[in-house]
Amino acid sequence: MELENIVANTVLLKAREGGGGKRKGRSKKWKEILRFPHITQCTEQGNSIDRDYVNICEKQPIGRQLFRIYCETIPKLQRCIQLLDAMVRIHNNSTSHFVIKSVFLNVLMKSPHHVDAAEGFAEQCKENLELSPCKEIFSNCRKAVHDYLSGAPFADYQNSMYFDRFLQWKMLERSTWSCFSSQVCACQVRATGKMYACKKLEKKRIKKRKGESMALNEKQILEKVNSRFVVSLAYAYETKDALCLVLTIMNGGDLKFHIYNMGTPGFDKDRVQFYAAQICCGLEHLHRESIVYRDLKPENILLDDNGHIRISDLGLAIKVPDGELIRGRVGTVGYMAPEVINNEKYAMSPDWWGLGCLIYEMTAGRSPFRARKERVKREEVERRVQEEEEEYNEKFTEDTKAICRMLLTKDPKQRLGCKVDRAEGVKAHSFFKNINFKRMEAGIVEPPFVPDPRAVYCKDVLDIEQFSTVKGVNLDQTDNDFYSKFATGSVSIPWQNEMIETECFRDLNVFGAQGMIPPDLDWNHPPEPPRRSLLDRIFRRHVCEAKENLTTLDTRI
Repeated sequence: MELENIVANTVLLKAREGGGGKRKGRSKKWKEILRFPHITQCTEQGNSIDRDYVNICEKQPIGRQLFRIYCETIPKLQRCIQLLDAMVRIHNNSTSHFVIKSVFLNVLMKSPHHVDAAEGFAEQCKENLELSPCKEIFSNCRKAVHDYLSGAPFADYQNSMYFDRFLQWKMLERSTWSCFSSQVCACQVRATGKMYACKKLEKKRIKKRKGESMALNEKQILEKVNSRFVVSLAYAYETKDALCLVLTIMNGGDLKFHIYNMGTPGFDKDRVQFYAAQICCGLEHLHRESIVYRDLKPENILLDDNGHIRISDLGLAIKVPDGELIRGRVGTVGYMAPEVINNEKYAMSPDWWGLGCLIYEMTAGRSPFRARKERVKREEVERRVQEEEEEYNEKFTEDTKAICRMLLTKDPKQRLGCKVDRAEGVKAHSFFKNINFKRMEAGIVEPPFVPDPRAVYCKDVLDIEQFSTVKGVNLDQTDNDFYSKFATGSVSIPWQNEMIETECFRDLNVFGAQGMIPPDLDWNHPPEPPRRSLLDRIFRRHVCEAKENLTTLDTRI
């Protein structure tokens, strides 16, 4: 077993490094796998796509890139992009009044960066700047620029070769999802070399436990959420025996491992603040989609290669209908909120209780209502949650004590995060006074800890639940109907991000010299015939030779 662990660790680390060489972990046939269909084969895609400016040019990463490339070919549109970029830089940085004013004067007021669409907002922005440099001074100006771009420029873009290239990428998005090589719980996309985590759900086990609705619910929620603080679903597919969710791979291990296996249990305050702030952002993104997570605990918070965290395992998450409350006694013992234990109705309150538990555990090196490795019955832990107050030691600063007490308030109506200000109230607490949430949301705050790329942050790479044989369960047509709803292939935004991050977009997104239309985008140029494999060519040659021999034989007869 020890030898198997060493081999598994070595294989995983080698795959994470990209395999070396110029291909960066890509298959030898990656260009063939990602070969663009001819534009004449994209007609149906062009007719069915939602031609909405926000959807194509803002939300979809490749759509945004191609629209920017198009705008750069027209000077007045290029100035619009430069203005938007400058406003983003200001939004994501803590800048002084002087710096903001200099950027404002250069980008908005002066030639050659002057933008006609924003001209009417120059004085308004200047007044806002004088009143408060910290205010979102460019909000109306930004909207005006996007409104302008969504009109005639967007209409013209749809008649350009750049939009045709977007349709080609969308066709690839639909067709490349099955190109995986996988091993245990890690998998690698053959075309791009990108690593993912593969969560396998055994079909017969799902059916035996009547878990179809729960599995489909998790998949649909993952599809809906697009946050840098929540694991992303990139692909969903099926094999003969399992349903597979292909998710963001998090190589840095989970918070439980780091809290208890990396020296003295617990973290210093800076690290607790950083992780708590990112969890808060993740919860805010889920709550915006009316999704309550319900299973916040250290095992479900994972670190990536750079030390940023994401919330994982959305198996217990559920969408709360607008204006309604839900009921459900679900979660993990020691982390469930009092209202969950009492089977009362709730909305988002259990998640803020869970954040309080996490901040406490990251600080103290133990959970608030059960000591590390303490043997105690479930009923006793639940009694403590409902009746007892948590205890604080010398590791807790006054700010840390205060936020824990406010998040671990028994009454959900009085709990921090559950009032009118919701997540904003949590982020405004003095515990987070050193956190710039705008920069955090943009992913430009340096983590306090960066995982070693040569280490595997788990006790045992092979310590993964293996499928045991499920007897007495037969699959039928009803199951196939469910599988078709589940196995929908790639998820648009994560797939497009993969193409950009692995530089496949850069390597393949090539146009003709001096703005000429390449053959694959030329509507008047017929598509090239598909390339035949070596075996196919050999077989075809033998068939032709056999036919010639038969013809010769007939002539002789």
